[in-house]
Amino acid sequence: MSEAKTLITSKVPADWIDYNGHMNDADYVRAFSIGVDEFMSTIGLDEEARGKHQYTIYTLENHVCYLDEMHHEEAYEVKMYILDYDAKRVHAFLELYGENGKRAATSEQMLMGMDQSEGRPAPFPEAVSAQLKVFAEYHTPSEAPEEAGRVIGIRRKK
Repeated sequence: MSEAKTLITSKVPADWIDYNGHMNDADYVRAFSIGVDEFMSTIGLDEEARGKHQYTIYTLENHVCYLDEMHHEEAYEVKMYILDYDAKRVHAFLELYGENGKRAATSEQMLMGMDQSEGRPAPFPEAVSAQLKVFAEYHTPSEAPEEAGRVIGIRRKK
């Protein structure tokens, strides 16, 4: 597998801890969302570029697998692979790691490039497309992670 790109390195804040004494499920998604924002900046869609191009990225679908608990002040990293992409979509796979390499959660996402002036999907601006291609060259796994493509359901014995 090629190496995932580290997008965020931080610590779990107190307001992300719920009544169970660990990170709330919504805040795992928040960490992944912050990671997608950083990905956007990495491929040339920071705040200035979004305004200039009237272009952004929306999350169309998100599948989270919760693998381990995260606690207050625990150091974490959000890393990302690109599983696939085309002219206006990115099939992304993000991982949240805690201390000592603990793999705490994954998030498989379908991202869509959006022309904000039209309110419709549109191809990535040329410069963004070029940066996305470079990102994918270095951060696409040779095989999909175990959690990718999972379907939710109750398995029943026949």
